[in-house]
Amino acid sequence: DVQLQASGGGLVQAGGSLRLSCAASGFTFDDYYIGWFRQAPGKEREGVSCISLSDSSSYYTDSVKGRFTISSDNAKSPVYLQMNSLKPEDTAVYYCAADPIGCSWYESYDYWGQGTQVTVSS
Repeated sequence: DVQLQASGGGLVQAGGSLRLSCAASGFTFDDYYIGWFRQAPGKEREGVSCISLSDSSSYYTDSVKGRFTISSDNAKSPVYLQMNSLKPEDTAVYYCAADPIGCSWYESYDYWGQGTQVTVSS
């Protein structure tokens, strides 16, 4: 069975950092694209970042560019989302997702993990 497990969320003050992890099993990891999404209370889920594990190409939504970094070690699980200079507006439940076709800002990914809560206090 395909499984994705997101972890690493928590409570942090504005300006602080957190590193989220997305552990995957049950599929050929380096053939996939891993995306991070987030959903704040009362808002739609939005794409945050994505990485192509075959060539390490990465993509970021504008609001996190320069602050967040997506990575993996040699295209192996887990995929990390390093979040620096956190802002209260980054508060959300963060989800990781996997798809064999490509990165997308839409919720078209084949597999989803459960979310991990990130709360940034002002």
